[in-house]
Amino acid sequence: MAIRRLEEELLWPGAVAADLAECRRYLEKPGRFLPDPEMNCSHCDPLVARDCLEAALLRLPRGARTDLGRIVAKLDAEFDRRFVPLSPHLVLTPPFGACGHWRRRFMENY
Repeated sequence: MAIRRLEEELLWPGAVAADLAECRRYLEKPGRFLPDPEMNCSHCDPLVARDCLEAALLRLPRGARTDLGRIVAKLDAEFDRRFVPLSPHLVLTPPFGACGHWRRRFMENY
């Protein structure tokens, strides 16, 4: 219920589910290491999706934040397991105020 309210007030219906799906899609790519993310659109960029999830986590009440946080923590753990430094040509400035875990990891290398 809290996520639905947040989506109605600040995002769009289904935004959190879409961002989770985009993160999962990126993590499901085959290979031992993750490839550079495709950053050609805001709806198919896993860094933007993770930033949006971070923004949602910052605004949700404790119970909903804990529940969503558990899901996001599993995604972050898989990301960390397969992370390698990316190409320096990638734009890493977050489009939102929140900077998600994945983007912070990428920026550590520059």
